[in-house]
Amino acid sequence: MKLLVDSGSTKADWIAIDDNGKVLFTTQTLGLNPEVLDKDQIIHRLEEKFDISHNKLKATHLFFYGAGCGTDRMKNYLNDIFQAYFLNAKITVHEDTFAAVYATTPKDEEAIVCILGTGSNCSYFDGKTLHQKVQSLGYIAMDDGSGNRFGRHLIRGYYFNTMPADLAKEFQEEYNLDADYIKHNLYKESNPNAYLATFAKFIIKHKDHPYCKKIIRKELKKFTKNYIMQYENAKDIPVHFIGSIAFYLIDDLTAILNKYDMKIGNVLRRPIDGLIAYHILNK
Repeated sequence: MKLLVDSGSTKADWIAIDDNGKVLFTTQTLGLNPEVLDKDQIIHRLEEKFDISHNKLKATHLFFYGAGCGTDRMKNYLNDIFQAYFLNAKITVHEDTFAAVYATTPKDEEAIVCILGTGSNCSYFDGKTLHQKVQSLGYIAMDDGSGNRFGRHLIRGYYFNTMPADLAKEFQEEYNLDADYIKHNLYKESNPNAYLATFAKFIIKHKDHPYCKKIIRKELKKFTKNYIMQYENAKDIPVHFIGSIAFYLIDDLTAILNKYDMKIGNVLRRPIDGLIAYHILNK
């Protein structure tokens, strides 16, 4: 039994398949980002799901594609945790960009592949190898165009009284905006980046409001200039996207890329289904 996992900071999609690609079960855990979780928290999230805990000794392979796995230190850290939990499985840990590449890019084709979800990332795939010019420093310093960045904009706009009154009223009705509650989630709870990203639903819902439109265009433009334009051939090859932010803001994303003479490629909300096809072809 092979376990395929696509993990962001907010959630992780799990699919178990047999050697012929037949789906044995699917489930979802909270995100397993090793940058923000310790070993006990990761194990707890695995143990919470019966399908995972009940089948942990049956797994022969675990292919994990996750946010926060961009360095060897984090890959090794997560590998050791998984190896101790899935005792009979061969563990493979990749950063989440690999899942995005395998799900969006036809075999041997060149593309720039981006992730726009809770966090953000961008890489160039030459058809064989993944190249990355910007190493992420995490949600505080980076993540342009991501869900957590949009959440930060909305909270600041509300508290600095720059959010229009009509939006502020609805924002207050939909979320607990008590200062102590917000600070507790930002500084006391795990996954503050995922907490910030919960507010992104609001900006997507009101994406045509001038206030939200300005924030959206500003962040997507920053992502394009700071990430995509690192690659000299960005105008010559398709730019693929994975993630809920890209999926729901595809019109704004397309407009920004067109402005810079770039071609938008495949845009998928999540890569997990594409991973099944990839692993069947690459047994």
